[in-house]
Amino acid sequence: MITVTNVSLRYGEQKLFEDVNIKFTPGNCYGVIGANGAGKSTFLKILSGEVDPNTGDISIPRDIRMSVLKQDHYQYDNNQVLEAVIMGNARLYEIMKEKDAIYSKEEFTDEDGIKASELEGEFAELNGWEAEAEASALLQGLGIKTELHDKQVRELSGSEKVKVLLAQALFGKPGILILDEPTNHLDIKSINWLEEFLINFDGTVIVVSHDRHFLNKVCTHITDVDYGQIKLYVGNYDFWYESSQLALQMMKDQNKKKEEKIKELQEFIARFSANASKSKQATSRKKLLEKISIDDIQPSTRRYPYVAFTPNREVGNEILTVENLTKTIDGKKVLNNVSFRVSKGDKIAFVGDNELVNSTLFKILAGEMEPDSGEYKWGVTITKAYFPKDNSEYFNDVNLNLVDWLRQFSEEKSESYLRGFLGRMLFSGEESLKQAQVLSGGERVRCMLSRMMLSSANVLLLDQPTNHLDLESITALNNGLRDYKSNLLFTSHDHQFIQTIANRIIAITPSGMIDKQMTYDEYLETLNN
Repeated sequence: MITVTNVSLRYGEQKLFEDVNIKFTPGNCYGVIGANGAGKSTFLKILSGEVDPNTGDISIPRDIRMSVLKQDHYQYDNNQVLEAVIMGNARLYEIMKEKDAIYSKEEFTDEDGIKASELEGEFAELNGWEAEAEASALLQGLGIKTELHDKQVRELSGSEKVKVLLAQALFGKPGILILDEPTNHLDIKSINWLEEFLINFDGTVIVVSHDRHFLNKVCTHITDVDYGQIKLYVGNYDFWYESSQLALQMMKDQNKKKEEKIKELQEFIARFSANASKSKQATSRKKLLEKISIDDIQPSTRRYPYVAFTPNREVGNEILTVENLTKTIDGKKVLNNVSFRVSKGDKIAFVGDNELVNSTLFKILAGEMEPDSGEYKWGVTITKAYFPKDNSEYFNDVNLNLVDWLRQFSEEKSESYLRGFLGRMLFSGEESLKQAQVLSGGERVRCMLSRMMLSSANVLLLDQPTNHLDLESITALNNGLRDYKSNLLFTSHDHQFIQTIANRIIAITPSGMIDKQMTYDEYLETLNN
């Protein structure tokens, strides 16, 4: 258990949070959410003891070991992979080193024998004889093959190093797990393995993530960092989001009878509780949801951008035909005779591990790159808008404020219209006069989405649009694209984003192209069969 009592943190005049009182209990998984800059990662650092609060205390029982996901990918470069994982239990690793030092002595004294005996006893208590087997199993579960376990960490790729650090955090059955963005750089199989690990984990898990599917799968509670406060809610992310939006709507609707509001909320709680799956974590969540009272559901003060795409005209029968597109980059064939046809109503997710393949295809279709051979043809009724994965050319060395930047892409040039549009995208007041070249990654993405909305295109091409966005913006974009009434081609690593938008999946692989008219979950099932 972690008990947080009257914790406050300020940086100068900036108040991150104040008088926080929360208890985190074993057997539960807490998803920490909040806008970018709200203090989610800082709160995790306070819990782990890396950052001291201005006021208050963090209380953890002495016999409970806490494990924290490290963020420095180079910290263990000089260690063997298996050894780096075992270092996750610092005391066990220390004992192993002490034992080795004693047993390597040329002259073994009685004192050495006594010390070695004590160490062997503690080593056994910490399950030391199973340490290498456990470390190996964790690595394999995350996709690190056994032939890499004896190599130095520096010999691994960046994504493999991330997996080693994650295995290190999970090693040795800690009582408390603190994970900041654990799914970053993980493939689908590794994420699924991690989800199952956390569902069956008996200790306390506290996790920051922008992956809504992950939060929905593993979390029993949501910890909301919002406007200087941190509040705890029962349920996963979807339950928190939908219940808070429902409560907000009811609060705004003053004419609705109280009895009707209560009935609607009760039906909502019952529906979510009944939909809980049979997994251990979901069953636990179901029991928690059944105990919720109407007063437990509170409207969120979180702000969401307004994302809505309205096509200027309906598409005709001819939308896009691609025939035998081939492209080689730096001597490597990226696209090899790629062919497909887009039909009316298609919302196509391009998936796969190689981002370069999909980005190259999108650049060609957007007219920003020429293929080596093959051709593509857009229909005469088509107007398209393109969201590139790298948007730097739109902002670097651009000496314009946001109003003037957006004016470039708008038929309506008036200041009031542009400011109003930016306000809906969370650039209110003086923020609309910020210089375009100093925007953060998330702010740039919101600007690029504004540009696309103003185009009124009837086909959208989006390459990794959720990168750099916070959960609120991802949710708003997800809803906007789900409701879009025309054709869409996109790439994303966000499971829920793909599942709720796409009705067709295309994967361009070294062995050929997979093209299925199905949802993302259905596609993943075909890979497992």
